[in-house]
Amino acid sequence: MSTKDWLSPACTLASGVLPLLFALPYSEAREVDPAQPDKPAFHSPQEGKTKSRHLRLNDRLGDLLNHPAFQGFSHRILPWDGRAYDEAMPLRAMGQLLPYHSHVEPSVVVASLNRMVDDARAGQTVFYNFYTEDQRQAAPALNDTGLFFFRGEPGAPFAVIAPGGGFSYVGSVHEGFPYAEEISRRGFNAFVLKYRAGRGGRVATEDLAAAVSYIFENARSLQVDTGDYSLWGSSAGARMAAAIGSHGTVAFGGSPRPKPSVVVLAYTGHSDLSRSEPATFVVVGDGDLIAPPAVMEARVDALRRIGTPVEYHKYPGVGHGFGTGQGTSAQGWVRRAVQFWEKEIKRTP
Repeated sequence: MSTKDWLSPACTLASGVLPLLFALPYSEAREVDPAQPDKPAFHSPQEGKTKSRHLRLNDRLGDLLNHPAFQGFSHRILPWDGRAYDEAMPLRAMGQLLPYHSHVEPSVVVASLNRMVDDARAGQTVFYNFYTEDQRQAAPALNDTGLFFFRGEPGAPFAVIAPGGGFSYVGSVHEGFPYAEEISRRGFNAFVLKYRAGRGGRVATEDLAAAVSYIFENARSLQVDTGDYSLWGSSAGARMAAAIGSHGTVAFGGSPRPKPSVVVLAYTGHSDLSRSEPATFVVVGDGDLIAPPAVMEARVDALRRIGTPVEYHKYPGVGHGFGTGQGTSAQGWVRRAVQFWEKEIKRTP
């Protein structure tokens, strides 16, 4: 099925961190390797019953880290690499783990985690290693990477989402999984990237290039369309998405792949441009003191001068790292970004 066929009306779906260092370590178990990209781990019937239990706001980090649905990769759900967590912390306090973020809505976080619980219960693989076992053995830091998969319609285009965190941590719980849950509900396939943090933007972007390459190489088994894919990023993650959009995957060590058809950039100060840029959707808050709107507005103006389709939104009363914007003037921006992507797909010859 082509991208255009998938978009036809008959096929489209309806519309404070330091105290956390002292805790018991997480446990490791089974993971899915690139050699078997769509083979789910085996689960006994009894395990399946436990695996289906939804997380609740009053559950603790320990309940997440030890949840059977996330066995073997639970530590990659949370933001910080190489740190143990206070497993007694309630999930409703998750925002304390994200010092560069604002408007962290616990109910949105937990709902997106429970989407993965439901998918795991249904026998779907929700986590993939995009580096091989040999690569991870040679470079142990690669064990901090992976892709979380939120399935949409089989054969639909895909998005890859790079959360932010100042390249110090990866805020997937706030601006990764909730985006993916919304994108997949609208029929598209969505991947959330866990990249290496604490090693700067170049290394993180290399992980994004490797992840895009992996999805292309395994598109058939993943049941995704590689035409008209999009890259989404917030803050530091937006720098990564924009860099691939400008310079392609090869520039960051990936295999030769087309540039994305659309990049979606949330509250970043990235200014680098190439001569040819993908269609770009941008959101910022007027109170952002980390990535002031004026910086992105200069990029938007430059994109328009070279003829790039751009949609720009500046939301009043919000600062940096607002995620989905639930409960703020930015609420609903993810849906608008998907609509922009759909429009660009229809425009493609």
